[in-house]
Amino acid sequence: MEVQRNGAKPSTRGPADYFTGTVRIDAPFQQVPPARLSGATVTFEPGARTAWHTHPLGQTLIVTAGRGYVQKEGEPVQEIRPGDIVIIAANERHWHGATSTTAMTHIAIAEAFEGKVVEWLEQVTDAEYNAAP
Repeated sequence: MEVQRNGAKPSTRGPADYFTGTVRIDAPFQQVPPARLSGATVTFEPGARTAWHTHPLGQTLIVTAGRGYVQKEGEPVQEIRPGDIVIIAANERHWHGATSTTAMTHIAIAEAFEGKVVEWLEQVTDAEYNAAP
C-alpha cells in the first residue's frame, strides 16, 4: 500500500495544445503496472475547457465544485454541477470544462490501454463552446 499525500506533487498547468484557457491539474496519480488506473483533480477557470478527446477505456468525471459543461460529439452540451458523475464510454469523442462565468473542478479517472490513457484531438471552437445552454 502507498499513501500519496495531497500537495506532495506540484500543480501543473494544462498545456495549451490540449486546453483552452487556464486549467490547473493537481495530484495526478498513476498506478504501477499491471494496474492501469490513473487520475487527477482538474480545475478549469471560467471559459476554460479541454480539446476534443477520447479515452481507449472510457473516463469517469466526478464534479466537486462550480459549474461546467460536457459534450459528447453529436449531442447537445450538458451542464454539470457538484455531485454529478459523468460516465464517458470507450473511444467516445467529448470535451468538458467550466461555464463562461464559473470555475469548475472535477476528479478525472481513466484506465490505460496498451500504455495510452487519452488521445487528444482538435480544439473545441468558440462556436461549439457557445452552444452551451
